[in-house]
Amino acid sequence: MRRSVLYSLIATIVLLPMLGVFVVRTLLDAGTTKPSLASGPSAGTYRGSEPPRGLFVPDISLKSYQGNVVRMRSLRGKVVLVTFLDTDCKTKCPLIASVVGDALRLLSSSDRRQVAPLGVTVNPASDTPASVRKFLRQRRALGLDFLLGSVRQMRPVWRAFHVVSAAETGDADIHSADVRVYDRTGEWVSTLHLPPDLTARNLAHDMRVALGADSRD
Repeated sequence: MRRSVLYSLIATIVLLPMLGVFVVRTLLDAGTTKPSLASGPSAGTYRGSEPPRGLFVPDISLKSYQGNVVRMRSLRGKVVLVTFLDTDCKTKCPLIASVVGDALRLLSSSDRRQVAPLGVTVNPASDTPASVRKFLRQRRALGLDFLLGSVRQMRPVWRAFHVVSAAETGDADIHSADVRVYDRTGEWVSTLHLPPDLTARNLAHDMRVALGADSRD
C-alpha cells in the first residue's frame, strides 16, 4: 500500500512539470499562430469602401449639359456612377474626371452600355454647358455625363446625397469629392476617394462587380 502511494507521488512529481510545459507552449503557440485565411472573415467584394446596406440612389431629375433630362428612376437596371464636380476646381476634380474617363475605357463596350456615369455640379455659377464640355474634353472624360441646375434646384439634390457643395463653402476646391457606385437595383455599394483607392483599375473593377451581381449576398 505504502509502495503504491509512493509510486503515485513520484509519477505526479514527474508528470506535473511536463504538463505545465505543454500548457505554456500551447498558450504561446495560440498567441503567435497566424489565423487561417480560410477561417477568417472574407475580404470585401468591392475595392472601394462599402457603405451600410439599404442606402439607395436619390430619385432625382436634372438636365444634362447636353440638353436632355436625366431621370434617375429611368436608369434602374444599369450601374450608376455618381461624382460631384466643379469645372473651376483645380485640385481633385480634374483628377477625378480623368480617372473616371480612364476607368470607362477599361470596360468592354457591352459593359459601358450598361453603366450610367454622372457628374453632379457643386457650383452652378461656374458650371455651364460650355465650361463642362471644355472640362471633360481636356480630361478625356466625354463618356461622363454632367448634370446641371440652379442653386435652388441643386440644394435638395446636395441634401439628398449628403454632400457639401462649393457654392456653400465659397471655394471651388472645397467640396465633397467622392465617387459612388450604385448597383442595378440602385443600392449604393462602393465609395472611392482620392488618393487611397480611386484608381481607374479599382473603379473599373467595382463597376464590373456591380454589373455582375444584383446584391452583395
